[in-house]
Amino acid sequence: MSPSCPYILPDAELDRFYAEDVPFGDLTSRTLGLGHQPGRMLFQARGAMVACCTEEAARLIERAGGRVERCVPSGSPRQPGDEVLSASGPAAGLLAAWKVAQTLVETASGIATAAATIVAMARAVAPGIGIACTRKTLPGTRAVAVKAILAGGASPHRLGLSDSVLLFPEHRAFFPDQPLDAMIAELKAACPERKIVVEVTDAKSAVAAAEARADVVQLEKFSPDAVAWVINAIGKRACVIAAAGGVNAGNAAAYAAAGADVLVTSSPYWAPPADIAVTITPA
Repeated sequence: MSPSCPYILPDAELDRFYAEDVPFGDLTSRTLGLGHQPGRMLFQARGAMVACCTEEAARLIERAGGRVERCVPSGSPRQPGDEVLSASGPAAGLLAAWKVAQTLVETASGIATAAATIVAMARAVAPGIGIACTRKTLPGTRAVAVKAILAGGASPHRLGLSDSVLLFPEHRAFFPDQPLDAMIAELKAACPERKIVVEVTDAKSAVAAAEARADVVQLEKFSPDAVAWVINAIGKRACVIAAAGGVNAGNAAAYAAAGADVLVTSSPYWAPPADIAVTITPA
């Protein structure tokens, strides 16, 4: 995977992170009188990872008064001992930015690494398969989470409720007398530039959604064998088949082998943080 930086979080967001941790300065550094004593900071990978949010970490350090000398782009694979970021500057500034920057990189790199693992497992079986991550991120963290899954080679399934049409069984429950094909036709007429995704929870509904001309049929919590059965039952089709619910690195290859076009997953968001060693020394 080639390094990629999909976007950089705005300074206002980074300032919010910094202010949460250092609202009135660093009491310890101030009391010790560290002030402008020159220091150096080095971030290194302790394990194999896909680095992410390194650009934001660099910006945090800069806004605290440091000078970033090297920063690998988000999406860069790192091996144990590899440098991720290095900086120099006033010791007080480096120490103030330290934990915010480290935690951001560790958290985002953990997500990116997990996404990259699922992508690799699935594409080893089906090179053209898509890996899409859901909107089920911790509230307030979506910008970081989406950057991380993009850095890992996945894509967003939905950025929110405003950007796509996904017809759930919970929607259909409020229209018990309206046929599915009529609902899909109505949605296509109202949103002609959007794909219509229909989530189903059983094989019969999956076949019905395909026959009703859904653009994407999303199979919720189907086993790989059940996914394969649905694809065989539908036959040659114009719709995309997405396997969702419970997809992870351990079963991604099985779902890919079953013939799904897209794997929809939330699992990267709950990955353990990557482990970054930070060394701060006098210059």
